Amino acid sequence: MRRDDMIFIAEIGMNHNGNFGLLFELIRQAANSGADFAKFQLGWRCGPGEINRLGSTEVELINRCCSYHNIKPLFSIITPDAWELVKKFDYVAYKIASRTVVDNPELVEDILSVGKRTFISLGMTDEPSPFGRRVNIDYMWCKSEYPLLPWNIRNFPKIFTESTFCGYSDHTIGIDVALLAISRGAKIVEKHFSLDKSDTTIRDHALSATPDEFRQLTLVGRAIHANLKLGI
Repeated sequence: MRRDDMIFIAEIGMNHNGNFGLLFELIRQAANSGADFAKFQLGWRCGPGEINRLGSTEVELINRCCSYHNIKPLFSIITPDAWELVKKFDYVAYKIASRTVVDNPELVEDILSVGKRTFISLGMTDEPSPFGRRVNIDYMWCKSEYPLLPWNIRNFPKIFTESTFCGYSDHTIGIDVALLAISRGAKIVEKHFSLDKSDTTIRDHALSATPDEFRQLTLVGRAIHANLKLGI
């Protein structure tokens, strides 16, 4: 995957609601919607009996489903135990959640030391490049509000290519702000992904894109990106 490619991350996260029988369908729909990565969270709400208790069995299932549907798996690594788990697999990239940047910068440094491409959301810090400018880092503009309402969007990059941000991690309702980010030069877009936005199991469903919405995002977003590459 080249640095000038447009990348879309379908943030499935905990939208499986703890029902791991949904993993195959969620990944299938993400792939059909044009996503490059199907993303999950490791180390968050993962205690005994909690909604997101992903272990080796579940991670291997995610890997297998992603391989079947020709989409790349991606994990937000939130704890050292989660890092030890994913080290066993040869992933092309990792994700760092906003909370990990603030709560455990040492873990972030450990992950970065491997040299793999790492997407880092900066929703909980005003520092535009907390780990410096490195070839394997892609910083993502983010605001950690769920949902992020339009009148609360502040300091959104006017031109991504003139900032430290390569991409945008979206918590708004709808796909318009994500498309706006692409029009301003963002080359990576992460958007929460759900089969049912009315599901109240967790708050993320409400700010997610459905498969049809995500497909529209990838189709229009890639067209905008192609036009920008032409200099239009």
